[in-house]
Amino acid sequence: FKIRAYGRMELAQLYSPELTGIAAYRKMNKWIVCCPGLQERLSDLGYQPQHRSYTPLEVRAIVDALGEP
Repeated sequence: FKIRAYGRMELAQLYSPELTGIAAYRKMNKWIVCCPGLQERLSDLGYQPQHRSYTPLEVRAIVDALGEP
C-alpha cells in the first residue's frame, strides 16, 4: 500500500471494494468517528469534512489507526 494523496471515495473503496464509492466512504467515515482520537488527529492535520481528498499525512493517520486496506 502506497502512502499518497487519495480521493475520499478512492481510499474508502480500498477498504471496502465490494461497496459503491459513496457507501464505502460512509462506512469508512463511521470507522473514523468510532476510532478514538482519529477524528481529532485529522482535524489537527487540517482535514475538513468538505474536502474531497486526503493528503499523504492524513492517509498515514488513517492507516495508522485503521490498518492498511
